[in-house]
Formats: sequence, structure tokens, C-alpha cells
Amino acid sequence: MLTGGVAKGQDGDAKLVGELMAFHASAAIVSAMTSHCYETTGLDTAYEQANDNWYLRNVGFLDLADRVIERLGGGTPGQLESAETYGGAQIMAAYNQAGDKEGFCRNFLAEVEGGAMDIDKQLSGPLKKAQEIASQ
Repeated sequence: MLTGGVAKGQDGDAKLVGELMAFHASAAIVSAMTSHCYETTGLDTAYEQANDNWYLRNVGFLDLADRVIERLGGGTPGQLESAETYGGAQIMAAYNQAGDKEGFCRNFLAEVEGGAMDIDKQLSGPLKKAQEIASQ
């Protein structure tokens, strides 16, 4: 899965692969924060449901990213894990800096449920490029 490497001289492809890895970082953000907020809000199942619904809305985009990454030669070793770790770390840093943790979780839940965290909203440029490549 997502192995191999982008050939030298294909800087545009390497850049797009990195942008498509951000799809997985988005998934990690939603997963990490909905799990964390679920635990810190007294096991409010709305967070689990929001995560499940986000995944259902975005699984096609994640699959598309993976197919296009492979078509472009694959990612570098550890690139997927790095993207996921980065996404999770970024959202946890934002949470840790929030003065009102419960408010942060409520706002995050609203963004996830409302679709603001969906890949087609957050990463529309790379998504369009991936769709163009996949349709060729």
C-alpha cells in the first residue's frame, strides 16, 4: 500500500503526492479529535457518530488519493504515517491551547457534522487534480 517512490525529475508529482497525503492527515485529525472529545465529554456518542459519518462521506476521496498516489509512483517510505502523525499532532496542539476545551470539542463536532472538515471542502484543489488524473 502506497509504497515505492516518485522518480527524480517528477517534482510536480512528488508535490501532488504530498498534497494527497494530506487527505490522510485530515482523516487522522477527525479520528483523533472525535475520539479525544468522546472521552473527555463523558462518552458522548455524538462524537463517534460524527467520525463514522465523516468517514462514510470521505472514504471515496481517501481511496481516490491512494489510487492516484500509486499511479504517480507511490509515496516515500513512512510518508503516510508522517502525514497521519502530523495531522493528529496539529489538532491536539490546537486543543491543548484552547482555553475552553469543552467549547473546542463542541465547535469541532459542529464542523465535522456540518461537513466543514470534509476533504472536498478542506482540500478541493488537490482533490480536483486527483480527479483529473484518475479520469485520464
